Amino acid sequence: MTAVTAGESRAAALGAVSAKWLAAGLSTAPADRAAATDSVRLAYRSAGLPEPRHVVWFASPLAGARAAALLTGRRDLPGAAPDPDEEAIAAELRAQRCPPVVGSAGPSVRNAVRTAPWAAARSDALELLGPDGWAALWSACGADVWRLVNDRIATPLRTHLRGELPVHARAVLLDAVGGQHDAGWLAAFDAASPPASPGPSAPAAEPVEAAPMFSAGPVGAVWASTGKPADAALHAVQPLAGLAGVARSASWWWPYANVAIVSDRPDALHRDNIGRLHAADAPALHYSDGYALHAWRGMPIPSELVDRLAHLTHREIAGERNAELRRVMLEHFGYERYLREAGARKVSQDECGVLWRLNFADDEPLTMVEVINSTPEPDGTSRVYWLRVPPDTTSARAGVAWTFGLTEAEYRPMVET
Repeated sequence: MTAVTAGESRAAALGAVSAKWLAAGLSTAPADRAAATDSVRLAYRSAGLPEPRHVVWFASPLAGARAAALLTGRRDLPGAAPDPDEEAIAAELRAQRCPPVVGSAGPSVRNAVRTAPWAAARSDALELLGPDGWAALWSACGADVWRLVNDRIATPLRTHLRGELPVHARAVLLDAVGGQHDAGWLAAFDAASPPASPGPSAPAAEPVEAAPMFSAGPVGAVWASTGKPADAALHAVQPLAGLAGVARSASWWWPYANVAIVSDRPDALHRDNIGRLHAADAPALHYSDGYALHAWRGMPIPSELVDRLAHLTHREIAGERNAELRRVMLEHFGYERYLREAGARKVSQDECGVLWRLNFADDEPLTMVEVINSTPEPDGTSRVYWLRVPPDTTSARAGVAWTFGLTEAEYRPMVET
């Protein structure tokens, strides 16, 4: 049996932490509202703030943002349009014993609860690990989670929310904490935490603070390699325990002085093979109150377009003025079918394939190379591929060369596959 080296053990531990937080960031499981509420209160205490008088829950970030707009008074700003869902939001607040009084939330405490503790923990980690150590830790544990959760889910969600909210309410998005969508940087801090030590037992009569939220995925070797005490690491990350607890059960949340507004995780999430929001006939992201985001390969699309995709014609595609939506329609319709039905012109043909072009009145031409796989399928047939190439391509050979980053003159394959 091959012995496991310290480096392999550490890599496995980092991978486990990364996987744990990626699962949290992508989770569609029902929230443990009681545990998350306790974690909200812990986040306030860790920031040196009084606990909020009310912690209220909403089924989606859209509903949470609307509640924030009501309770902060932004709905009374000059020029604010009436929110048709305001009465439903007010009723939900009353049901949770939080009076829907305009302005009662108090000022945002996001900086104290989230920004300042994060900055302090990162500063401490940099000092303890050094710039190279922190960069290596982020690369091994946080970067991929950040890309798959923040870049590919939270960013499109924020864009969609801005379009759904009344103009005056959009500012509350600046007050939001990411919850599960903060998984990337929480993974890095989790990996930086040392192994939990049992320590002395607290007297039964004394209140016991919530258990550290990072104890499930420590990587003690990180600290052992620095020769610095683990207590320093605990001091760095423990103020983030409340934030980590909320992230395990909730989506976006809004911390204000008097009220914390928390939203549930989605109940459905669909992605493509590289992690982008994507679904052909259903919302890519859906919440239990019906709020949904439709997306095609990471790009948010109108819900009405989803209904049209199954019944598209080439004329509808040609008439679409939005170039990005036209691309979605083309991909769903199929390039081969579109070129055939819309009457594409054959530009050239050579040993590499056939070059086709179709002009649009208000966009660059659709130019594609039709190539045949030289290796037959198991049933003896040869598969046809369509490659989109730059509109100024003049030959099939030049188009195939471009896909390899070569010029036509440079493209001289020894063996075709």
